[in-house]
Amino acid sequence: MAQGPKRVAIVGAGMAGLACAAKLGRAGHAVQMFDKARGPGGRMSTRRLNTPLGEASFDHGAQYFTTRGDRFRSRVERWSVEGIVAPWLVAGPDAWVGVPGMNAPLRALASEQTVTWDHPVEALLADGQGWRLGSQRGQSGIFDVVVVAIPAEQAAVLLAPHEPALAAKAAGSRTQPCWTVMAAFDQRLPIETDVASDPGLLGWAARNSSKHGRAKLETWVLQASSDWSRDHIEDPADAVCEVLLEALQQRAGRNLPRPIAIQAHRWRYARSASGTDGALWSPQTGLGCCGDWLIGPRVECAWDSGEALASQLIAGPAFSGA
Repeated sequence: MAQGPKRVAIVGAGMAGLACAAKLGRAGHAVQMFDKARGPGGRMSTRRLNTPLGEASFDHGAQYFTTRGDRFRSRVERWSVEGIVAPWLVAGPDAWVGVPGMNAPLRALASEQTVTWDHPVEALLADGQGWRLGSQRGQSGIFDVVVVAIPAEQAAVLLAPHEPALAAKAAGSRTQPCWTVMAAFDQRLPIETDVASDPGLLGWAARNSSKHGRAKLETWVLQASSDWSRDHIEDPADAVCEVLLEALQQRAGRNLPRPIAIQAHRWRYARSASGTDGALWSPQTGLGCCGDWLIGPRVECAWDSGEALASQLIAGPAFSGA
């Protein structure tokens, strides 16, 4: 590659992709991001539902995140000062949530990048000048480097025609699914705890309205276990709602009022596997991969993977022009 700033495309504007973009941008490279969603969030998304008592919001993906490493902890502390995150102590002494929704940190990071939303990338196209991204909108401009920052199974499809070794790594990482139900009520449920986990059908239940900065309307997020979700992944959403509501009622040990609004969401790629690579980078082709699946199923792991890939790109002779 020629010396000087590189043109970098990042497929996926989740935590890993945004962390990678931020570090590459600070190093002077030109980054453009593409994401199939209509806005920031991914597995840290916030969903809004209309109810007779007003709008209800739900963190229907990641429920909270923790900090273990100094670099990510420093970033979270800055977000805290800026009012973007807040502690959620009922989930643990080191549990943090976005404010007013889990996607708040991603919105802050995305506001500093050039992101094309609602743009599913279907293929990577190589020519003599570099890489183009193929989609239903046609082909993108030319890039020197493409970073794939999406779930492992989806990354494998994009990488397979060009980087079989990277694709094989991605294909070997299996992400667990999760059915999630969002329910709003016109009264506080007679459940003392704000969070409950269970090894059975109902893997997680949380009073979403107990998080900092949320509206007072009683809202709950119910997430089925990975095993149940996998066995029932093609079930109708209405049936899933009834099953998870019944599981919550059994957990409460009493009859509960019917929700005033309810919706189910099927996460086909919810909880990543754990890996040891940190990030994947091929200087020969200019293709790289980052994501939580390369480290572990935590938000911080996604951040660490994105930063690790950016570091490899910046330090590598083919990228830096050294």
